[in-house]
Amino acid sequence: MFMPQHNETHRTVLWGLVLAAGDGKRLQPYVQELNGGHLPKQFVNFIGQRSMLEHTFQRAEKLIPQEKILTIVGRHHLQHVEVRRQLSSRDKDTVIVQPANKETGPGIILPLMHLYKRCPEAIVSVFPSDHFILEEDRFMAHVDLAVQAVARNPSRIVLLAMEAHAPEVEYGYVVPWEHGGEIDLHGTRRVARFVEKPHKDMAQELFESGSLWNTMIMVFKVKTLLQMIQDISPHMHCQFIRILDAIGTEDEQRTIDEVYRALEPINFSKGFLEKISKVYPETISVLPVLQVFWSDWGSPQRLVESQQLLGLRPTRPDAAQSPAAHDERAAIRISGRALAW
Repeated sequence: MFMPQHNETHRTVLWGLVLAAGDGKRLQPYVQELNGGHLPKQFVNFIGQRSMLEHTFQRAEKLIPQEKILTIVGRHHLQHVEVRRQLSSRDKDTVIVQPANKETGPGIILPLMHLYKRCPEAIVSVFPSDHFILEEDRFMAHVDLAVQAVARNPSRIVLLAMEAHAPEVEYGYVVPWEHGGEIDLHGTRRVARFVEKPHKDMAQELFESGSLWNTMIMVFKVKTLLQMIQDISPHMHCQFIRILDAIGTEDEQRTIDEVYRALEPINFSKGFLEKISKVYPETISVLPVLQVFWSDWGSPQRLVESQQLLGLRPTRPDAAQSPAAHDERAAIRISGRALAW
């Protein structure tokens, strides 16, 4: 079991950010077929006794106290009784509600404004809420390593990326720097480039070269990232500074609504991380997460493949299975490890 060392001083400024504002449109038909509802996938229980969001909370709390975990959700999500139930155990001031889904860029920056207001020196670990992670203790030990790396060098952004088990065309890839001498004492490496959803031949090439699956799980100092966003996207930064100034005042909600009405959707990886990697190539590092089974449940096929790999009965037995699943089954032997789920 992962046991964080509470005497480490860097954990006093460690916060978590759970991303739960997406709509999961690709999985909506599957969810509706499964239970007849329209819940976004992160609020649905696919395996075990908890929803994906509740599993994410449990995972993050292995390292971070509940009161220091912020959650971003969409305002329209709150119309669901089940969503309100799952959020009812969270402190009210840790649930950040955005008025509209403008992609992952605003979905990350808005809660960072709230966090910066509360703790300007915060280090934050970002957790998407639509991931399946089996070996949670081992995974959180890697998160702890990333936190240590950022505490040692606050100018860095550390991405946690998974060992690729197949040439997956629907994942993004992180290509580590190939030159020697780039691995530090925390196991991180510089990033050479990002590749988003490659075609089949490129995916095969990336897989064979040892490139990693990009999880969008990352650790950074809030102040550092906001400074970088100001440099590469001053207009976006200016809009969110309006929100920062309004937080805690009677104008807070009105200001957020006004800013969001004018915002163009922007993907955090494409719109910010890739630009940062070009402007400040030395600041982004990748930490390979070793011996952890991970899956981004963005499609019914991937969900069913995970269930089959775990030896569980698929929620939809007739779902298609890709050849990649057979490759993963040959590479990954899972026996009796689903009990935590």
